[in-house]
Amino acid sequence: MLTISQAVERVVKVKPFVTEALCEGLINISSLSRQIHPMVEKLTGKEVKQGAIVMALNRLVPSLQQIATDSYQNMISSLGDIIVRSDLVDYTFRNSTTIAQNHRMMMKRLSGEGDKFYTIVTGVFETTMIVGKELRDMLEKQFKEEECIYMNDNLSAITLKLFASNVQSVGFYYQILKFIAWEGINVKEVVSTTNEFTIIVAEEDVDAAFSILKNLKQSGKIMEG
Repeated sequence: MLTISQAVERVVKVKPFVTEALCEGLINISSLSRQIHPMVEKLTGKEVKQGAIVMALNRLVPSLQQIATDSYQNMISSLGDIIVRSDLVDYTFRNSTTIAQNHRMMMKRLSGEGDKFYTIVTGVFETTMIVGKELRDMLEKQFKEEECIYMNDNLSAITLKLFASNVQSVGFYYQILKFIAWEGINVKEVVSTTNEFTIIVAEEDVDAAFSILKNLKQSGKIMEG
C-alpha cells in the first residue's frame, strides 16, 4: 500500500486542472482534502485523518510549483516563428489498399509547388489530409474512389517553429494546448513534426489563438530580459 503522501500525490497528479489551481493558490486546501479523503484511504488501505492529508498537500504544493515553472520556461524557450495559413479544408478518408497510391499521385502533381499547404496524417484506420482551398478540386478528383468519412472547411492553421530542445521538454505540448483551451478555443486537429507544431482551428478562432501564442512568446522575451 501507499503512504499518505504518495497517495495524495497520485490523486492530485491525475487531476491536471486541480494541480494547476493548487500551484496558483486558487484552491482551499482543507476543502480539497475533504474531497480526496475517500480516495486517499482507498489507496493507503487504512483510515486517514483529514489533517494528515492537509499536511501532505502543503508539502506537495512547492514541488508542483517548481515542476510547473520549469515546464513553462522550457516551453517558452522552445518557441520560434509563428506562421498562419487560412482557407484550409480538412478531409478524413477510411484507409484502403489504394489510398497510399493516391497520395503519391497527389504529391507528384504538387511537386515544385512548395507554397501549397498539404498535410497528411495516416492513422491505423483512417487518413486525414488538410489542404488549402485551391487544392480542393484536385484532391476530391484524385480521391473520388476513396471513402470520405469527414470533411470540414473554413479552417486555419497556426504553425510554431520549434527549436530542437523541445523534444526534451516534459509537458511541452500540454502547456501550449492548455492556454488555448483556457480561452475556450476548440482545436480541430493537431499536426506535429520534429521541429514544427501545427494546430488547426476554425477561421473565426485564429486571431484569438494567434494572440495567445504571440503573448506566450513575448512573455519568454520578458523572462529572458
